[in-house]
Amino acid sequence: MFSLLLANEKGEMMDYPLLEMTGRTGSVLVEPLPEEMIPLPEGASLTLVPYSIPVGMDKDGNFVPVEYNPYNDRERVYPVGALLPQGFTRLLLPGGVGTGEQLPLLGYTAVGVKDGQFYVAALQTDEHRRWHPRYFNTEDLEDRVAKLNRRFAHNRIVKQLSRCALEYGCFTAQNLFYGRWEAGIPVSPACNARCLGCISLQESECCPSPQERIEFIPSVEEIAELALYFFSQPDAEIISFGQGCEGEPSLQADLLSAAIKSIRSQTLRGTININTNAGYTEGIKKLCDSGLDAIRVSILSAIAEHYQAYYRPKGYTLKAVEESLQYAASKGVYTSLNLLVFPGFSDTEEQIKALVAFVKRTHVRMIQLRNLNIDPDIFCDRVNTRQDSLGMLTMINTLRQELPDVKIGNYSKPLQKIHIGDGSDCEKNSS
Repeated sequence: MFSLLLANEKGEMMDYPLLEMTGRTGSVLVEPLPEEMIPLPEGASLTLVPYSIPVGMDKDGNFVPVEYNPYNDRERVYPVGALLPQGFTRLLLPGGVGTGEQLPLLGYTAVGVKDGQFYVAALQTDEHRRWHPRYFNTEDLEDRVAKLNRRFAHNRIVKQLSRCALEYGCFTAQNLFYGRWEAGIPVSPACNARCLGCISLQESECCPSPQERIEFIPSVEEIAELALYFFSQPDAEIISFGQGCEGEPSLQADLLSAAIKSIRSQTLRGTININTNAGYTEGIKKLCDSGLDAIRVSILSAIAEHYQAYYRPKGYTLKAVEESLQYAASKGVYTSLNLLVFPGFSDTEEQIKALVAFVKRTHVRMIQLRNLNIDPDIFCDRVNTRQDSLGMLTMINTLRQELPDVKIGNYSKPLQKIHIGDGSDCEKNSS
C-alpha cells in the first residue's frame, strides 16, 4: 500500500495513511500497480501540484477527494508530484482533479509513501549519470559564464546561453560553460509550429512559457567559432541546434549549412546534431547534404490527426516529417525520435501500432522518450483520443519487442567516427 501524499500552501508535505495514493492516466484515475512504482530516484524533486484537488482511495476502492488538511480542516491541501531527472520515464500522472486554472509546464509524476520512503510511478529507461542535477548549477558556474563572456565578448550566442544557464537553469546551456558532453547553440527565433506545450512561446490562452525565445539570428562566424571552441574541449561530444529557447532551426538552413561546412573544414571532432520538427523538408535535406551527423525529430503521435492537434503546424504535415526522416536515413545521418509521451494517450493500442509502423517506414535508429510537460486537462481536451490505456509499461515493452534493432532511451548519444580504410569516415553510435 502506498499512502496518499499531500502538501499545504506552504509546500509542507504530509502523508495520509487512511487513503492510498492514486495515479492518473489521461483523464482517468487509477490505482498504481506495484510494478509501476519505484523508489524516488536520486536527483528527483517533489513539489505541490497547484490548482488541483488530490484524490485518494479508501479501503473499499472508492476514490475520495481531499480538499482540506485531514489534520487541520482550515487548511487547503494539494496533490504532490515528482519531477524526474533525465533517464526516467513517467508512468502515471499525480492522482487529482483540476480546478480550472492551468498548470505550469512541468512533468508532474504520481508519488506516494510506503514504509517511510517516497515512491514514484516511473521506469528507468536510460542511465542518467551525465544529466544528474549534482553536476549542474555548481558554485563555479557564474565564474565560468563570466570567463567565456570575456573571451567571446562579441558573440551574441554566448550572451543568450548565459541567460539560459543562469536564469533558466538549462543543463544543455550550462554544458557550454563546463566544456563537456552536449551543448546547445540556438539559432532561430522563428518556428513553423504552434505546439500546445511550447516552452519558449505561448499564445495568451495557454499556460505561460518558462523562458523567452532568442530574438536574433546569429552569423555563421558566431556559430562556427563557438562550436570550434566547444569541440576543442577534451570532454566535448555533441553540439545541438534546436534548443528550448528557440524556434525551428531548419528554417535557418542556409545559415546552418554554411556553419556546418565551416566547422567541418576545420575539425572532424564531435557530433553535430539538430533537434527539429523536421517539417521543412527542403531545409532538412540541405543540412543532411552539408555534413549533419545526427537528427532528433520531435513527435507526439504517428497519426496525422493527433499530430496536427498538438503541433498545429504552419505549412507542413506529418507526411513531410516522414519524408525528412527517410531522406536523412538515406544519407547516413543518425536518426532519432524525440517521442513526447503522455500516460493515457501514448500507451493506447492505436498510438503504439501507428508508431511502430512509422519507425519501420522511416528507419529510425533510436526512440528517445520525453515526458510531455503540459496541463493534463488541456491535453485531454485538445488531443486525447479517449481510448483505453494499455499502460506505459506495456507501451515500452511493445516497442522493445516490435523494434528490436531500435534503441530505447532518453537522450542523444555521441557518434564515434571510425576509419574504414579508404580515406573516408563513417560513424557509429558510441552507446
